[in-house]
Amino acid sequence: MSGDSLSRRAYLAGAGATATAGLAGCLGLGGGSGGGSLDELTVAHMPIFPDLQYYVMEEEGYFDGVDATIDGREFTDGPAIIQAYGGGEIDIAMFGVVPAMIVIDRGLPAQVTATNIKEPMGIMVHDDLQTMWDEHGADAFGVWEEEKGEKFQFGTFPQGSVPDVLLRYWLSDIVGVDPESAVEITEINGANAVFQAIVNDEIDGTSIMEPVPTRTSSTDSPVSMFRTAAEIMPGQPAAVTLMSDEVRESDLATQFLEQHVRATDFIDENPDETADIVESGIGMDRDLAREALDSPLSNFVTDPAEIENGTEIFAEFAYDNGQIDQQLSLDGIFDYSVYENL
Repeated sequence: MSGDSLSRRAYLAGAGATATAGLAGCLGLGGGSGGGSLDELTVAHMPIFPDLQYYVMEEEGYFDGVDATIDGREFTDGPAIIQAYGGGEIDIAMFGVVPAMIVIDRGLPAQVTATNIKEPMGIMVHDDLQTMWDEHGADAFGVWEEEKGEKFQFGTFPQGSVPDVLLRYWLSDIVGVDPESAVEITEINGANAVFQAIVNDEIDGTSIMEPVPTRTSSTDSPVSMFRTAAEIMPGQPAAVTLMSDEVRESDLATQFLEQHVRATDFIDENPDETADIVESGIGMDRDLAREALDSPLSNFVTDPAEIENGTEIFAEFAYDNGQIDQQLSLDGIFDYSVYENL
């Protein structure tokens, strides 16, 4: 635990209350995997870049390599998947690492067997701050406030989200400033809304994933990439693949991850074809997707060991803000055996 934990806990004690209350009704629905039969696997996923393997598996016919019918169900957010999992509707979920921890923490029978992407976030800041940073380092936030007459304004996803946790971790544990006093942090729902806030000069910086950095680079906005997740938190997690115990204990777990690995390799080896899949599956412009696939934030992987370091940090944050009742260990979160048995 770092020296900044007390100040961070003071923030998170309040920040976690809303998130916990919002999920309380989702978690009393019982546990267990979805379809009631292993002849069919219900796979929850979201139309986002970090869930790209799902769309590749679907488009390329890789699900034919699984001895079960795949029933894909698209969700807009993690809490909705938690609710569906708690209601016994889901066998496999491809969603954020913190929602996955919440499912595990509540005693529902599941563990993470794979990751989908690592280090997918970046800190973007105004060019003026970057110039100040060259001279003043972390004091640049104070210099900004003196010169601009207001605090530096970050805008990112709501408190407790992956981008928000990365931003606050960077500010408190790497930069060494108090996120609550050194800057202003505004909650914004959705990547497109973050992009609009940047180009409309409503915020001075953000913590965000693709395609926002790529979209912004094609505008005349003075906000640009400052630090990547790889520089801030090696092994930073985002979307993971969570499997019910029933699936993990069957041959279907290995079969599914074999196709997950094929999809990861496909993304790496066939960016042009992958961009077409992004457009048809996720709805992102094909040319934008192709450019974003070359970004240093597009690190698609399957091996869960790739995100161990960041997952420990996220588990601490999730515990500190009350999203989970116990600080989960890596062994409590991950089942490494499925991937290792490949």
